[in-house]
Amino acid sequence: MGRQDQKDGYLPRMATGELRATMALTEPGGGSDLQAMRTTATRDGDDYVINGSKTWISNARRSDLIALLCKTDPAARPKHKGVSILLVEKGPGFTLSRDLPKLGYKGVESCEIAFEQMRAPASCLLGASEGTGFAQMMRGLEVGRLQVAGRALGVGRAALEDSLRYAQERESFGVPIWKHQSIGNYLAEMVTKLTAARQLTLYAARKFDAGQRADMEAGMAKLFASEAAMQIALDAVRIHGGYGYSTEFDVERYFRDAPLMIVGEGTNEIQRNVIARQLIKRGSVAP
Repeated sequence: MGRQDQKDGYLPRMATGELRATMALTEPGGGSDLQAMRTTATRDGDDYVINGSKTWISNARRSDLIALLCKTDPAARPKHKGVSILLVEKGPGFTLSRDLPKLGYKGVESCEIAFEQMRAPASCLLGASEGTGFAQMMRGLEVGRLQVAGRALGVGRAALEDSLRYAQERESFGVPIWKHQSIGNYLAEMVTKLTAARQLTLYAARKFDAGQRADMEAGMAKLFASEAAMQIALDAVRIHGGYGYSTEFDVERYFRDAPLMIVGEGTNEIQRNVIARQLIKRGSVAP
């Protein structure tokens, strides 16, 4: 995606942790409709002049480099032909307004950011030409959706392991609670869903690593794994009973963290659209 000078200038510093980066896609009125964005970057001599705002930008406060999705040609048709990515470093004209309060995932901040007549050098354009940003970001979202699927697997596994341990330690009516059919059935469903989600995620990751198109597979992995994690987290609360609602146990945190995977990197409703379109386009269910 990026030019060699961009790779040489940023990647070594990012690898050492000297430079932290984030990407800015979502806008307050746009949500998952990225082509409806209003943030613009207008060429002015050797600079771009950037105006607009973004929201739900993870790691924004601690990052000095922003991969900004914006319109360099608002009049382009189709709309995605006018979208580019700029690698913007913080400076005059950039404002970080606030951290957004969240249900879960409190270990990293999510912020609102704004650009007002901010100037950035023309060399910050990702790649060699304008108008390729939408394709670049969609390619990046394949990786992002695989990453979200992996995070969902982590939440699901933690919830299951805690539940398995608790079900063997906790007794009622003189026996460990896992021996009660209702609890045993929960555990059986949880491990089945988690195992299926893991295999689907590995399948999608192998296709991506092989250089094959994997937007449908990444979408399926993200969709299935996130929904599975949400259900597993809920069942973990049920297995723990009243303790599942207590902050003394971790399962309440899993239940708060799991919903992010359902809406992150494109909502699951969007994933279903992606999957259906690709299925029709491919015309086959063959792997």
